[in-house]
Amino acid sequence: MKQIYLLFLALQLILSPLYSQEVTHEDYKRAVSFLHDNHNNKTVFNLKTKINWFKDGTGLWFIDYSKNKKTYKLVDFKNTKVVDLFNHNKMVSALTEFSEKLIKENQLSLSNIEKRGKGNLEFKFEDKSYVLNLKSYQLTLQEEKPKEEKNLFEAKSPDGKWIAYTKDYNLFIKSIESSKEFQLSNEGKRGYEYATRYDWYDKMEGENGERPKRFFMNWSEDSNWIATNIIDTRNAEKMYMLDHSIDSLYKPKLLSYYRGSPGDTTMVMVTPVFYNVKTKKEVKTSLPTGTHVNSVSIEGMKQSGELLADYLERGYKKKVLKHINLNNGKEKILIEETNETNIDNFWFRQLQEKLKVIFLSERSGWRQLYMVDLKTNKISAITTGDYYINSVVYTDEDKEEIYFMASGKEPNSNPYYQKLYRVNFEGKVTLLTPGNTHHSINFSKNGKYFADNYSTINIPTRTVLRSSRSGKILTELTTADVSDAQSKGWQSPEIFQLTAKDKKTTIYGALWKPTNFDSTKSYPIIDATYTGPHTQVFPKSFDRGFSNQSLAEFGFIVMNVDGLGTSGRSKEFHDHSYKNMGNNLEDHVLAIKYLGQKYSWINTDKVGVFGHSAGGYDTGRAMLAFPDVYKVGVASSGDHDFRMEKAWWPEMYQGWPVDETYEEVSNITNAENLKGKLLLVHGGMDDNVNPSATFKLAEALVNADKEFDLLIFPSQRHGYVGEARNYFIKKRWNYFVEHLLNAKPIWDFNWK
Repeated sequence: MKQIYLLFLALQLILSPLYSQEVTHEDYKRAVSFLHDNHNNKTVFNLKTKINWFKDGTGLWFIDYSKNKKTYKLVDFKNTKVVDLFNHNKMVSALTEFSEKLIKENQLSLSNIEKRGKGNLEFKFEDKSYVLNLKSYQLTLQEEKPKEEKNLFEAKSPDGKWIAYTKDYNLFIKSIESSKEFQLSNEGKRGYEYATRYDWYDKMEGENGERPKRFFMNWSEDSNWIATNIIDTRNAEKMYMLDHSIDSLYKPKLLSYYRGSPGDTTMVMVTPVFYNVKTKKEVKTSLPTGTHVNSVSIEGMKQSGELLADYLERGYKKKVLKHINLNNGKEKILIEETNETNIDNFWFRQLQEKLKVIFLSERSGWRQLYMVDLKTNKISAITTGDYYINSVVYTDEDKEEIYFMASGKEPNSNPYYQKLYRVNFEGKVTLLTPGNTHHSINFSKNGKYFADNYSTINIPTRTVLRSSRSGKILTELTTADVSDAQSKGWQSPEIFQLTAKDKKTTIYGALWKPTNFDSTKSYPIIDATYTGPHTQVFPKSFDRGFSNQSLAEFGFIVMNVDGLGTSGRSKEFHDHSYKNMGNNLEDHVLAIKYLGQKYSWINTDKVGVFGHSAGGYDTGRAMLAFPDVYKVGVASSGDHDFRMEKAWWPEMYQGWPVDETYEEVSNITNAENLKGKLLLVHGGMDDNVNPSATFKLAEALVNADKEFDLLIFPSQRHGYVGEARNYFIKKRWNYFVEHLLNAKPIWDFNWK
């Protein structure tokens, strides 16, 4: 017995360094409880309320969630009072009687709700359409009209006189009255095809497989003009995948799709073409042939034969908006935007009645609103200032007013919180949503009202109906309820700020703690990263407060931070990442060190990182460029070498032509730097970020004799769904549990 006891002690001494702490089923239970599917409107309620406007313009409906109950509510614009949309008990009884099966109140899942005549309500339930009489609660099942078989490969003109279609890769029109056929184009052939389109995810089977048939053209409103494209795939190169997911096949299916990589000239080419229906002739323009990542976009105008055409030159340093008059062949440049780095987030909208175009541009160094007069070609600034306009959400041409969301305009306000403003054509700006919170806005069709979900990560969501004229709150709709989560120890994430690597700019982030947080303990910190320059990760709204809570429950501090180079602030702020995406994590490292100095309960010797897509690249970059900081990483669906990515994204942010910086920031060429534990994950059917870069990184790690882990989901695309999603969540949790906590992970646990 003594020998057995000594052997037991020896084993304990051997195993204790491997698993230095215990993770229990209770930890997994808490983590699972904070997954979105398990908590949203089940244990926490009304984090963000969806508003549905009635088509007749009389009001709106929404669902108010609470514990064990969900209530359909109505607001009528006549009195703006919130009332039940119907008697829920009577509705349940009516549906139960009609369907002859027991339906519980909380099982009510209605959609497509509309008023139908006086005192009737139309809705869909379990894929069937009903009409409910709100007095008698008598239900009528609507007969489903047989869906009209729509021919996807032809288009009838608005005046009903012509049918456009393709034959032998050329465009034809046929008179409906006489059935006479006219061939508009003559040069079409396989690979050089008229009136078709390039679809990003079109797959071809086998080496010489056919591209899926597509039809694309636009009639003018008066039926006198046709705008379409020539799609030229003759020299376009493909990306490939092997489909192992078909159970009945024991050899993988070869799939391919056209996709240009940075610097490629062998790409799908797109040429805009126009036809005069009366003369049956093509009308030539000077618009360029572009690649599939910078082709010309066409928008028709109210005036017959006139249109707007916009395009970016390759490299994204020049944007052009042209006015084209097909009647007389005249063309004029309305906007010519240039920049030394890139032009990102350009947007425009035509005001047809006013013959003006409004647009958002960063030409001043901040994204501001401008207007160009189509008659005079004069450009004027509608707004000015050191703040960022996120979007235009409503325009009122008659009143000459524009409603827009902007961040960073108000003094002492968090630069990520968006507020609603109105500006007239003379530039007078009115704030409609005061207070230091973030607003998510939904306008009614007539523009008189807007619904507002407003909150911060620390202030629970309130959803209200406001007047668009004054911004005044007309009625309260819902309020977020997280009392159940709070009773279990949940606290909203903590916002932090620090000075960025330029030693002058304030950057912002947030921390998630476990619900059983103990300030006397020491916790590893995990960087939940996505530095893709086209977006931001700072959690602006209250519904984001649970996004990283599951992982934190195992005993981690989880961090989001937006460093220099991300979007939504000044052009100077954004440009820090241009041709420099490999250094986007420098501010993350500064944040980790800053937090470690500020809080004794953060252990900066144990740092993890994870991210998906561009965040997957970040994760690989963190482990290879900062190997003494980041110790454990999970990189999913990562674009590990921008030379193997789709062309537009790297060319926009890493520059074009391709130069030595692509080599410098590649995870593949830096594989020898790996020191920590790295898990690479990818979907075998990922036609967004092709899995080839993950395979190539794996090969480089093997050649560098570096230990790593690799997980491939053969049937999954860029996002993981179904069983693969759960498997990935479990694998990621356990990778950090084992390698960052040094605890023994649990594989079998309950997902509910």
